[in-house]
Amino acid sequence: MMRVVFLLPIAAFLALALWFAAGLGRDPGYIPSMLIDRPAPLFSLPPIAGRDQGFSSEDLKGAVSMVNIFGSWCATCEIEHPVLMEIAREGIAPIYGLNWKDQPGAGAAWLAERGDPFMAIGDDADGRVAVDFGVTGAPETFIIDAEGRVRHKHVGEITREQWRRVLKPMVEDLKKNAPPAD
Repeated sequence: MMRVVFLLPIAAFLALALWFAAGLGRDPGYIPSMLIDRPAPLFSLPPIAGRDQGFSSEDLKGAVSMVNIFGSWCATCEIEHPVLMEIAREGIAPIYGLNWKDQPGAGAAWLAERGDPFMAIGDDADGRVAVDFGVTGAPETFIIDAEGRVRHKHVGEITREQWRRVLKPMVEDLKKNAPPAD
């Protein structure tokens, strides 16, 4: 009986060590989204300063697209931006912007300095649409299929390598499997 008492802490330690070791193999940047395989939230946002057209959930139907959440205050968005410009030049899929919790005019000024990769941009000043998407920080990018369903959520900056190896093949595959346009 005495041996069992001494072995219990060792067994508990080994169980915890195995549990933590399994956690080391997980991607710390992966945050699951409840929206995967579900329609994108319904929304209609006004345009940012200098734009005539806003951005709404209706824009996400008919073609595979990407929605990028950004803000002029976001340091990581600055790092990601040249990659978004390259993606836009490739023309693989339209990129829509959601300017999240920014000061009036700040997003427009930021894009005027760095270039504008977005097909349309919505001003989400109060952050309500970002909450509906389940955004936890910027940047985040969602891949939306031609039916307006969320297929993937990418947390953090998109690197050239992630675009080339993961996201671009995903977009191309969704385009191949998209239903024919009416």
